[in-house]
Amino acid sequence: MSIPIVDDLTVARATVLRRAPLDEDAATTGAVAAIIAAVRADGDAALRALSARFDGVAPALLEVPRDLWQAAVDALPADLHAALELAVAELQRFHERQARNSWVDFSVEGARGQLVVPLERVGVYVPGGAAPLPSSLIHAAIPARVAGVREIVVCSPPQRDSGLPAAVVLAAAQLAGVDRVFAVGGAQAIAAMAYGTASVPRVDKIAGPGNRFVIQAKRLVYGAVGIESLPGPTETLVIADAAAEPRYVAADLLAQAEHVEASAILLTDSPPLARAVQAEVGRQLEALPETSARAAADALSRRGAIVLVPDLEAAFALANEYGPEHLCLLLADPWASVGKVRNAGGVFLGEQSFEVLGDYCAGPSHIMPTEGTARYASPVNVDDFRKVISLVGLNRAALARIGPAARRIAEAEGLFAHAAAVQARLTHEG
Repeated sequence: MSIPIVDDLTVARATVLRRAPLDEDAATTGAVAAIIAAVRADGDAALRALSARFDGVAPALLEVPRDLWQAAVDALPADLHAALELAVAELQRFHERQARNSWVDFSVEGARGQLVVPLERVGVYVPGGAAPLPSSLIHAAIPARVAGVREIVVCSPPQRDSGLPAAVVLAAAQLAGVDRVFAVGGAQAIAAMAYGTASVPRVDKIAGPGNRFVIQAKRLVYGAVGIESLPGPTETLVIADAAAEPRYVAADLLAQAEHVEASAILLTDSPPLARAVQAEVGRQLEALPETSARAAADALSRRGAIVLVPDLEAAFALANEYGPEHLCLLLADPWASVGKVRNAGGVFLGEQSFEVLGDYCAGPSHIMPTEGTARYASPVNVDDFRKVISLVGLNRAALARIGPAARRIAEAEGLFAHAAAVQARLTHEG
């Protein structure tokens, strides 16, 4: 199996460039609602029962003692320890450039401004299972830490053999400087962080990816708690010209397709490149381990394609219409095309700046908008973990200038007590 070539833009729009509606099936919604209700009613007891049911283990201690975090760090292979430390440093260095400051503007009318205040407590969900994701912990926790969040709480599923989150997740928690870790996974972890239990504190906002049960739980608890997004299947869209190296293009498509749910699409104006990439995908699939090859082949058959476009202008028009999570520009001069990008979670410029680096240690958070939400949403960043409080400190001069307008608008809206509150001050001033 390889990847299909589509040379009809109408067909491309109707198939690979059209997303199915977000899955909100009744069975998943009902199951998640029942889990949330159980956690709200029975707290820690429900967490243990649900862990036994879904993870095959009921942890004796929901909260993981800190000495076990350091023990996990000490047990890391030296090269993995160094890699995680580098990722933490790169994420911190990048996000420290994002900080937005409080400000106050004083004038003859008084003062106006804003306070930029970090959230008090943030929850980070880290998937476990067969492939624990320490990178997801780092990519959520570091922006929160840079933002000044007072307490960062992590929930990750207990492993069947230990009753603890995966050791590499505990090590990442220590290196990223989070405050508390709980051996709780799935929709029950989201419910615990949203509403609190005797052991798990209620948080102000939850960040992090997960399976469809986790995402549906985030949807259902939103309002009681903030959420950073509802991440859908991961996606990469590559725009490449005749100068691109087919091996690199194929490798980037397969790296994305390796995820259980993923889309991997190439837009190119070069038929020779399209054919070369198609052949290269087939060759590289055969060289992958069986599990990765099977996952990638399945993803490419459902949400993968090489789309031939008449020119690069058409490619960028399609890309902006699609709004991919990751937009990879494998072009002779990628920087010349940055101004054409309107909708994308992240843009990766050139063959040495590929998306896999962004998954781990390029700097920006890899938690990026999916399912076309890049039309209005941003990657996780420092502002996700801060809030703005407006400051208004006006004096009599401001009242004389803007008070009559405020009164008149209030009258037009039929809010006469509002208008009276303005008039009381204006009359007193008179």
